[in-house]
Amino acid sequence: MSEKETDSHTPSQAVALKYDPDSGHAPRVTAKGKGLIAEQILALAREHDVHIHQSPELLEVLIRLELGDEIPEALYRAIAEVIAFAYRLEPGKRPDALS
Repeated sequence: MSEKETDSHTPSQAVALKYDPDSGHAPRVTAKGKGLIAEQILALAREHDVHIHQSPELLEVLIRLELGDEIPEALYRAIAEVIAFAYRLEPGKRPDALS
């Protein structure tokens, strides 16, 4: 997830999630940051062809979680929609993380 500042078009915040559907666990926060850290998270996502989804509302909640935390049950539907969208973008490729 990422949020972009309107004027400079540089990310101000980013959160990376990892989801392993075979684990039986909800997606987990694997990275999060602001400013330069957010830029690095997004650069790594692009480098590894990881889907980047922009939702300021979702980011606002996810940025409050700690590294390693599972997403809260209240976000299951929203995150499932993002994962389903990523699957549809690249059929046959299972996304390891969402940013």
